[in-house]
Amino acid sequence: MKKIQKITRVQLNVDNDEDTTLLGLVCAEPDYKLSLLINNKLSISLKSIAPIIPGESDVTQLTFSRFSFSKKAHDISYNLISNRSGKMFLLNKLKNIDYIFSIYDPEKMLNSELLTSQMREIATVNAVFYIDLLTFKDKNLHYLTH
Repeated sequence: MKKIQKITRVQLNVDNDEDTTLLGLVCAEPDYKLSLLINNKLSISLKSIAPIIPGESDVTQLTFSRFSFSKKAHDISYNLISNRSGKMFLLNKLKNIDYIFSIYDPEKMLNSELLTSQMREIATVNAVFYIDLLTFKDKNLHYLTH
């Protein structure tokens, strides 16, 4: 009689989401003006880079503008991403959000509460929401995390 070998399964949880902070911004300003206001407030230099183009098979191609800044390859990086493209949304569950401000902080040097209050001090920003990556699920979320 053959002896049945027992298979042991090991699941590895590799999750970079804990290094990323997402803030939802409600602001009527165009993306380039908001990026300038954030640059002045946080003393960073967000610059326009290639937009996010979700890989959907629709006839119309959606593009979501993106502004980015990081000093070094493994340092804190900031991304301002538009949540709207015409009447479509990058994150469908957050239709009240105009922009997503993504901060990748592998060294955990930033105080997210201080950052949130600094964003609220910008006159044209109507509201700032913390987006909890542990509970929030969306098919396009991977475009926002580092």
